[in-house]
Amino acid sequence: MTQTTHTQTTPPGPAGRPRSPEFRLAADALRGLRQDLFQDAFAYDPLPRRSADGALTRRLSAGWLPHAVVAALGVMAMSLAMASSFDSGPAALLCGLLALAPVLLTLARPVGAFWFSLAASTAAAVIGRGDFSDWPWLPGSFLSHLVVLTVVALRTRPRTAASMWVMTAVYGFVTAGLFGWHRYDSNVTPMLFVSALILLAVSLRHIRRQAQQEVTAQQTVTEHERSRRTLLEERTTIARELHDVVAHHMSVVAIQAEAAPYRVENPPEELEKAFVTIRENAVAALTELRRVLGVVRAEDYEAPDAPQPTLADLDGLLANVREAGLTVEKAVTGAVRELPQGVELSAYRIVQEALSNTLRHAPGASARVEIGYVLGGLGLRIVNTPPPAPQLIKPSPGAGHGITGMRERVSMLNGEMTAAATEDGGYEVTVFLPVPAATASEGDA
Repeated sequence: MTQTTHTQTTPPGPAGRPRSPEFRLAADALRGLRQDLFQDAFAYDPLPRRSADGALTRRLSAGWLPHAVVAALGVMAMSLAMASSFDSGPAALLCGLLALAPVLLTLARPVGAFWFSLAASTAAAVIGRGDFSDWPWLPGSFLSHLVVLTVVALRTRPRTAASMWVMTAVYGFVTAGLFGWHRYDSNVTPMLFVSALILLAVSLRHIRRQAQQEVTAQQTVTEHERSRRTLLEERTTIARELHDVVAHHMSVVAIQAEAAPYRVENPPEELEKAFVTIRENAVAALTELRRVLGVVRAEDYEAPDAPQPTLADLDGLLANVREAGLTVEKAVTGAVRELPQGVELSAYRIVQEALSNTLRHAPGASARVEIGYVLGGLGLRIVNTPPPAPQLIKPSPGAGHGITGMRERVSMLNGEMTAAATEDGGYEVTVFLPVPAATASEGDA
């Protein structure tokens, strides 16, 4: 028996019937209004300083710029309130302070500043009353409330801005209907129209900023996935190439183990069994290598007909890039010797990729390839001059992939690599591939 449970989020009606969609919509709206404007309305939330780079004076001025703008708008509202007041002296000053205080309060308690603005507007209307003055906002209070709505909307979310607009409409119509019937004019409609335009612009700004943040986050994730995919593709390419190298050596081991007993007259039985075991292990290793290659092989991958290249084939590579328009020269130092095939293949691919990058990112430049045979391994240096017209070079969509492949090859051989721009505007790649002394001596033999 399967037991199911049902969770009902909306309380049922009087007769146990579920609430209507209209009721749920109204309940959600009231709940959002309470959370936006009533819950922790006077909580301390200071306006943060803007981050700015540069000199100390520029950082200070840019950091406090939003605070200065808000204070300047508050002073403007105060001046307008004092200038438009029918009374002079303390009453005009009090009306000015009632217009200034809500604006300054938005710097520390934004939602509380909205409620204080409504209360200050009422007090200013009573203190600065006149027979033909607008109601319920005097000119100074009108500007002050618009500034408060704008600043609070900028500091909160669009839903809070909509809640403030609704409460402003309720306040305006109630005060105009109950207390402003004898007034010459009412400015509720202008307040709602202007504030709606301002809040709409602020909400669009919030939506645009949120969309930009989402796009930036998505681009970051996409770039990370692209880098990861590029890394896996480079490793797969290296695995395919090294398969041929390792398979060749294992084939040689298997053939030599099979032929060795026939080179010795009357070999001991133990020696024959040992060679049989060596051959079987070599064949088993070849089978596992083919399985690994089958895993990393792409659908369109075709095994190469020719052997994997080595440093002996480097002259052919340089001839090809010269035909493509790249002026390149080669310099070899040290005693040239045969190195392990994996090292020579990696060195060839590194030079190939470095020269391809020069053709792609620095057209018209010249390059130099330096190969150094040292005691502990092999050193490579590929450097190119700056392009003649860098401003005409278009960005390449594959930028950075070649460096990733080179680093993977060097890391596989426990080597070291640096790739950076030169002081004259060119680019330099330096690599050291270690080769154990025993391996190097075997290669010489």
